[in-house]
Amino acid sequence: MTARPTLAEIHAALRAPVPENYPSYPIAVLSNVTVSALTPMLQYLCRREGLAATVEIGGFDTVLQDALGGRPDLINAATACVVVILKLDVLSPALAEGFTALSPDQVGDEVQTVLDYLERLLRGLRERSGAPILLHGFETPLYPLYGALDAQGGLSQADTVAELNRLAKQLLLQVGNGFFVDADLCLRRLGADRFYDSRTWQLARAPYSREACHDLAAEQVRLIRALCGKARKCLVLDCDNVLWGGVIGEDGLDGIKLGQSHPGSCYRDFQRRVLSLSQRGVILALVSKNNEADVWEVFDKHPDMVLKREHISGWRIDWANKADNLRALAAQLNIGLDSLVFIDDSPFEVELVRAELPMVAVLAASVEAPAGNLDLLARCSLFDTVSLSEEDRRRGALYRADSERVSSRTAFADLDTYLRSLEMRLDIARAQSFDVPRLSQLTQRTNQFNLTTRRYSEDDIRALAATATIFSLSVADRFGEMGLVGCAIVRMEDNGDAVLDTLLMSCRVLGRQVEDAFLAVLAEQAKAAGAKRLIGAYRPTAKNGQVANFYADRGFSPLDQDGDERRFALDLADGGLSRPSVFAAIEVRTAP
Repeated sequence: MTARPTLAEIHAALRAPVPENYPSYPIAVLSNVTVSALTPMLQYLCRREGLAATVEIGGFDTVLQDALGGRPDLINAATACVVVILKLDVLSPALAEGFTALSPDQVGDEVQTVLDYLERLLRGLRERSGAPILLHGFETPLYPLYGALDAQGGLSQADTVAELNRLAKQLLLQVGNGFFVDADLCLRRLGADRFYDSRTWQLARAPYSREACHDLAAEQVRLIRALCGKARKCLVLDCDNVLWGGVIGEDGLDGIKLGQSHPGSCYRDFQRRVLSLSQRGVILALVSKNNEADVWEVFDKHPDMVLKREHISGWRIDWANKADNLRALAAQLNIGLDSLVFIDDSPFEVELVRAELPMVAVLAASVEAPAGNLDLLARCSLFDTVSLSEEDRRRGALYRADSERVSSRTAFADLDTYLRSLEMRLDIARAQSFDVPRLSQLTQRTNQFNLTTRRYSEDDIRALAATATIFSLSVADRFGEMGLVGCAIVRMEDNGDAVLDTLLMSCRVLGRQVEDAFLAVLAEQAKAAGAKRLIGAYRPTAKNGQVANFYADRGFSPLDQDGDERRFALDLADGGLSRPSVFAAIEVRTAP
């Protein structure tokens, strides 16, 4: 979990002016208990993520009324997120406190009553707002009313609560753009004595301690961060005293600590955790002050190394300044420095990187207590996402292939010759249902080449498909498949304009004229659909400045401006745009 701040730190942070580039993020909280202590926690944690969050709590135990339209000031089109916290003690005293008096049929009836309430609540919210809904699960009873008998089978209070949570998750899927917050995780991590406050519960129906409110808010922000496209992409590892104990240059292959028994087992288990992140789509890289040959000898020859060379997408192994090496590594991988999480055991290196590169998240590994490093990484929520695609599982291999592409560039005298040598093949197609998770993920995580930076959930993408045409872009070359790397959402207006609601591409394919080919095909498709003009918009963010002139540089004329958003128009009667000639093939598939 996120380190818990003091109240003084929270209040000081919230008194400070909000940076102008922090987007507004209105959060509505609906609860049938008192959760006012959650407000500063949630605002504080959102502020740390670069969001100007405001938190408004609905009336005490007026959850359903507020959701069904009783508070249009609270739930409306501008709402960025809705948090719902329901205590079973209030919602169903029979299940929470009177369970032993119920027959199996009565338990079933009471469960159905709770589910009916949840469905009315969620559907009411969805009718009034398309914002993500974060529904807290019901907490497992600490002391089931049947005592030890509860775990032995038959009618079980704990099992009933678990079934309620399972069915609540199904309801979230049905209403769309809904996410489950597992309150039991916070309860288990803190322990009941620190999670609940029985005194404030009796005085004000406020069940949670300040620590619990922080951890519950942190669970919410894990989802908010992912939904806002702020998930980190790359874990950068030091080697000595991080991947193994000791210093390879001094201790040698036989002298480092890495193996089946303590303390070497601490490093082996740490590597297993790192590998699991890689399998979730996190890019792995090394920045180490070492002789490169010594490091690779450990990877290649040590029998207890879990990580292998093929897991590492980039590295800087030398004696240079680590802040400079992180800059070079980010450039090599073509990702922003704010996509990096760096872990190092040296207090000097940790503070150096924090001072010179504040956008890099830095974790300090312990030499004295290496067993704690596993928890350090386990608690790190910076890589959390709300979906996992096949593209994610292959991301490490994709970035390693990118490094090979960059290395081959030096053999060619000019860019066009190099691009032709790649034998690039583009596949531009009407998006299919199986593309939805990846397309949603691209809208949530792509920041640099993203003209409008609109974030869409999977349910949003499915809904948009009914009123707009969604195109996917996949790229392959002689080094291998690069996967689905681009998305365009095109709306046809009544006046005959085709409007690019969204145009984005992964940074991995930038600078290869792929963007020009994609735009040219989009113009062709718009013209074939009867459009007179292709309209593109640019909405500036802190990260997409490189595409500020994208449309103007490609022959679009300035059209109008609404606030920060500028729109540009391409007259399709003039013939549209030409496809670049550097590609081996461009396949366009438009059948729905």
